[in-house]
Amino acid sequence: MRIHILGICGTFMGGIAAIAKALGYQVSGCDEHVYPPMSTQLEALGITLIQGYDPKQLQPQPDCVIIGNAMRRGNPAVEYVLDHNIPYFSGPEWLYRYVLQNKWVLAVSGTHGKTSTSGMLAWILEYANMSPGFLIGGIPGNFNVSARIGDTPFFVIEADEYDTAFFDKRSKFLHYRPRTLIINNLEFDHADIFDNLTAIQKQFHYMVRAVPQSGLIIYPQSDQAIQSTLQQGCWSEQQTTGENGCWQAIQANHDDSQFTVEMDDTIQGHINWQLIGAHNKANALAAIAAARHVGITPQHAIEALNQFKNAKRRLEFKGTFNGVKVYDDFAHHPTAIATTLSGLRRHVGTEKIYAVVEFGSYTMRNGTHQHTIMQAFIDADEVLIKQHEIKGWDMRHLLEQTTKPIKLFAQTDDIVAYLQKNAKANEHILVMSNKGFDGIFQRLLGMTKITPPCHS
Repeated sequence: MRIHILGICGTFMGGIAAIAKALGYQVSGCDEHVYPPMSTQLEALGITLIQGYDPKQLQPQPDCVIIGNAMRRGNPAVEYVLDHNIPYFSGPEWLYRYVLQNKWVLAVSGTHGKTSTSGMLAWILEYANMSPGFLIGGIPGNFNVSARIGDTPFFVIEADEYDTAFFDKRSKFLHYRPRTLIINNLEFDHADIFDNLTAIQKQFHYMVRAVPQSGLIIYPQSDQAIQSTLQQGCWSEQQTTGENGCWQAIQANHDDSQFTVEMDDTIQGHINWQLIGAHNKANALAAIAAARHVGITPQHAIEALNQFKNAKRRLEFKGTFNGVKVYDDFAHHPTAIATTLSGLRRHVGTEKIYAVVEFGSYTMRNGTHQHTIMQAFIDADEVLIKQHEIKGWDMRHLLEQTTKPIKLFAQTDDIVAYLQKNAKANEHILVMSNKGFDGIFQRLLGMTKITPPCHS
């Protein structure tokens, strides 16, 4: 069977392609941005990649087409599929029908922390010789791929609440039907498809309704939005994490790189790992609880996490220039920004932190959080923001929200020039974006001399 994938170079669709290839299908695909690293990963698997959406690539006709959620009506390839009645699926629909239907699905959902927690859970199962399948929105540090079919019934998936396809506006995760479900947290996001938090909660409740009675739902005790969602109806066992929860982290050190895991007031073991931050501590508790549901003892899970390496772009240390340390993080929501900065602050103490931000997501770019975003930078000493022309709000109004040093820059080159001039040894630059930020790391760490901007 030949499968052709429209929009193949995204992390999720690239993972679908890798899994389909492992199942023995002939796989090809196209995208408007075919470039490394995803292009080289797919080509190494023997998957044919095509630049653009010329309908000629659908001749001869494939047996089915998988359509990514970035595809829209009017796309030439989409229109050809519809006009010629070629069988088509969304990525999540195909994944359930051909992969997940007979699996024990462990799904990791929530506004933040899905990639990290999914990576932790997959690694715990791998460490326990359970050889899980997985599909994660990043490449976990303990693996060299973001997706694989696995050799056992267990499958870990990053369960995204974003919509499925232009022809299916339900959240992706409604297709996965998990037996073990982690809900990390629940906040308003994705303003391009959801009107408010209530609309997101409705989708989460639909997922909860599909968890079997023998299933398990794991969530932080303190999250009121999750609690109110579950109060709409829940038929599965629940376990809570965090303060007053079933699972707790106690005796943590200053940056949460070491802590003790407790379940029902009984110590299970001690974590001493490479990660920092309260958010990763919370993610670890959820992963340990989920692993226990499939038979892995907390002690064995803790051993695994002590060897865990996080995915790229999760407070990832990139290098230094002139004694200045540079980090990369995917944070693209006020809560994620605040949590990441808090973790770094605890790690570096009083040393200066520059927060360098590109508002990449639709929710951030359209000003949804414009009146509260500056509160997220409480642990930064100086905030540098790449200013975009954004309809609906003027980013200069951010300057009125805080007395903290904040600067707006029209160009990435201006940011690099400013940092090269002002950042000093033993200071820290934390770059936060869910986009590419114009190759800022190559410019900073390569120390390419940037001509300072003419304006002051």
